[in-house]
Amino acid sequence: MKTKNFIAFAMAGFFGLALITSCGGGKTGDQTTTDSTAVKEEAAPAGASAEQLALGKSIYETPGKCITCHQATGQGIANVFPNLVGSEFLLNQKVLAVTQVLNGSEKVGNKTIKYPAPMPQQVGSLDSAVAVINYVLVNFGNNGGFVTAEEVKDIVIEPRK
Repeated sequence: MKTKNFIAFAMAGFFGLALITSCGGGKTGDQTTTDSTAVKEEAAPAGASAEQLALGKSIYETPGKCITCHQATGQGIANVFPNLVGSEFLLNQKVLAVTQVLNGSEKVGNKTIKYPAPMPQQVGSLDSAVAVINYVLVNFGNNGGFVTAEEVKDIVIEPRK
C-alpha cells in the first residue's frame, strides 16, 4: 500500500512540475520571454515602435475592420478584396494607403482588377491610420518599411459618411 501511495505522490509531483515548467515556472518580469509580442518588438522597424505596431495589429484584427475583407493572412479574396501581400500599391503609395484607411475609397482597384465594393473608412485619426498601415507594411511577408506621421500630416480627414 505504501508503494502505491509513493507512486501516486511521485506522479503528482512530476505533473505539478511539468505544469509549472510549461506555464513559465515562476519567471520574474525581468527575464526575457519568447512569446510573439516580444518577437514583434524586436522586429519593429526604425520609426515604428512596438506600441504602434500593436495598435495597428489591434485595429487590423478588429471585426468589421481590415481583417474582414483582407483576411487574417492579408491575402484578401481574389477579385473581391485586394491582396495586401506584396501589393505594389501599398508598398509604393504609403501616403495614399493611409488616406484610404482614413477616408475610404470609392474606386478600389489596380490596372488589371477593379474590385466590386468601395473601401469604407476604417479609423478616425492619423495616428491610427499610420499604425495600421505600418503593421501591414511589416507583416504578411511584406518588407515595406514604414510611413511617418510627418509624411501624412497634411491629409484631411473627411467627415464620416
